[in-house]
Amino acid sequence: MTIENTAARTRRRGCHFIAVRIHTPRADGPHLFGTIIAEVPLLDMRTFHALLAVASWTAEYGNLDNPEDWAYLSQYSPYHNVQPGQKYPPLLLITSTRDDRVHPGHARKMAARLTEHGYDVTYYENTDGGHAAAADHQQQAHNDALKIQFLWQTLATQG
Repeated sequence: MTIENTAARTRRRGCHFIAVRIHTPRADGPHLFGTIIAEVPLLDMRTFHALLAVASWTAEYGNLDNPEDWAYLSQYSPYHNVQPGQKYPPLLLITSTRDDRVHPGHARKMAARLTEHGYDVTYYENTDGGHAAAADHQQQAHNDALKIQFLWQTLATQG
């Protein structure tokens, strides 16, 4: 097994952890995985507190009215640390228009920024579904099929 054929999948706030590992310019960052699937990700730590229920997470992540908290958060905010010329793995972002916890704007903005820098990003936004990104079994099966297809395409081309 090599890095090129290793995938990571994470959901909700777990996405924040994996995004930090992947999209922060660190020695152990982008080369850890061959591909990433991030579902309903929390990525923009500058505005997270202003979007939906995530405002209640300021005790955990920090109060952005406090400049010292932003100075810390800015070091690992995935959205703010996308840099050109890095080796980012292919990324599938899945979100939901109706997510009432993690606003779909996180995934939208990250997809736009990565695309702007020429990185391989695939974006899917379900118009139903809420925080699970699927409202029923049919939508979940559709999302699962997207993930399997993405893994097949990205891992098969890398090794």
